[in-house]
Amino acid sequence: MDEQHTSPTGPGGLDPRAELSEFLRTRRARLKPQDMGLPDFGRHRRVPGLRREELAQLAGVSVAYYTRLEQGNGQNVSVEVLDSIARALRLTDAERTHLTHLAKPKRQRRKPAARTDRPRPTLRHLLASMDTVPAYVVGRRSEILAWNGMAAAVFGDWEKLPAQERNWARLVFLNPDHRELFVEWDQKAADMVAYLRMDAGLHPEDPQLSALVGELSVKSEEFRRLWAAHDVKEKSHGVKRLRHPLVGELTLLWESFRPSGDDSGQSLVTYFAEPDTPSAEALRLLGSWGADARRSGTSASAG
Repeated sequence: MDEQHTSPTGPGGLDPRAELSEFLRTRRARLKPQDMGLPDFGRHRRVPGLRREELAQLAGVSVAYYTRLEQGNGQNVSVEVLDSIARALRLTDAERTHLTHLAKPKRQRRKPAARTDRPRPTLRHLLASMDTVPAYVVGRRSEILAWNGMAAAVFGDWEKLPAQERNWARLVFLNPDHRELFVEWDQKAADMVAYLRMDAGLHPEDPQLSALVGELSVKSEEFRRLWAAHDVKEKSHGVKRLRHPLVGELTLLWESFRPSGDDSGQSLVTYFAEPDTPSAEALRLLGSWGADARRSGTSASAG
């Protein structure tokens, strides 16, 4: 029977071998034999999903080779073998990228914290110029690094929060008012953990990320459950429904952009409403109310 594992965290970062092992195990466990054209022995099957030997057969590698990989020994695995295993596991594009990061990690170059945590001035000017569009810059570890007035009107005035609390993961899991802000809070929480997982695969030696995961694991049972699932996702685009204290329910589309030539992991996230909808009118009202909307949003949704 497959052994259950948990990812250790500590001041030095996450354990890359454990991360690789658990990711492969959880991806294998979600596959049903009958969906893969394999016989299902029902009650006699002792593990959820596929056995290691079944996955190895589908990937065209030896059982011993795959077992070593699932035990976290991925240093010498070839790109071709990883592609075969990814196909056998039916991984998404984001999961394929994550698997590559875990199995063949790149040597990290340490950068000064100031360069990593501060959006460049042109990006700040762009935020300020978007006076009708809620927008903010989010960094690695889900830090909220900069935002404009419309973002404050929609999400609350983050300026009132201590710098450490300007973090989407902390707000989503530890702030009761932000739980109320998102109509589909469960999906927002799952997405947030999936984004952090992608960051962890790319930066396993990041002690601040490890500390954040450790803190949230201690303080939130929901975070622990979602973190153990090892789901990953890239920030891209989508739809969010919000309960705003002044204008009621908002349905907003969002897009995420990576600044060109920037490898800091920062993203510019923008929100907008479909034209000629109640949400578009609500955004217009929030923009016209300005500082009053920001103060009301802070009291109701920023804690």
